[in-house]
Amino acid sequence: MAQTPKQRAAAERARAQRELAAREKRKHRQRLYALAAGILSLILVGTLAFTAIRGHQEPTATEPAPPLQDGPVAMAETAPSPTLAQGRTWTATLETTAGDIVIELDGAAAPQAVASFIALAREGFFAGTLCHRLTTAGIFVLQCGDPTATGTGGPNFRFGPIENAPADDIYVAGTLAMARQGAGGVGPEAAATSMGSQFFLVYEDSMIPSDAAGGYTVFGHITSGLEIVQAIAAAGVSGGASDGRPAVDITIEGVTVQ
Repeated sequence: MAQTPKQRAAAERARAQRELAAREKRKHRQRLYALAAGILSLILVGTLAFTAIRGHQEPTATEPAPPLQDGPVAMAETAPSPTLAQGRTWTATLETTAGDIVIELDGAAAPQAVASFIALAREGFFAGTLCHRLTTAGIFVLQCGDPTATGTGGPNFRFGPIENAPADDIYVAGTLAMARQGAGGVGPEAAATSMGSQFFLVYEDSMIPSDAAGGYTVFGHITSGLEIVQAIAAAGVSGGASDGRPAVDITIEGVTVQ
């Protein structure tokens, strides 16, 4: 049966509405696809950025700190003779802004290191020097003795060889030892003779692995004032890292030796 003009108009309107609905549905799907693609792109960029940030994080508590080092200086003079240590024990007092730290120096076990320390102390070399490095993960030490507070300063001489390093690489709390360069950077022979003025105070038992040059010269131990070092360590490293300048400054005002 033929449609009347009224029926044909109604059918045409229905068809137009169906086409309009179909077009709107296609546009809606396209907008959803574009939104999903944008979200996926943001997730990918965010993941890459997070990975890059994590790649530059500070060492975690399970990662050992890098080797203790004493930077290069001109070697215009020679180190004091080890005979200055006289093969006996000495008492030295580090007068610091946080209180006195008393140490016993072992001139018999480490005559060269003790002779150097005594000579520098008598010259007033350590007066006004900031303890520039604290490590709170892997190894637990406070490093001092650099007049530049950069980790590269020292007197105009270097000495060696390494003396009295522990065979088991364990440096017990209270140990006083010399810093030096790592063998990986300058070679074993140069590293073993790279000691100057920088030393470190161990505030908690630490394993510091030997390198190709050996261990680190132990030339004394703290007899009084270990709690001062431990308090500095408890305050942490500046900026919240595990290796760097102490958050609380401690400066050596002078050193007396008897």
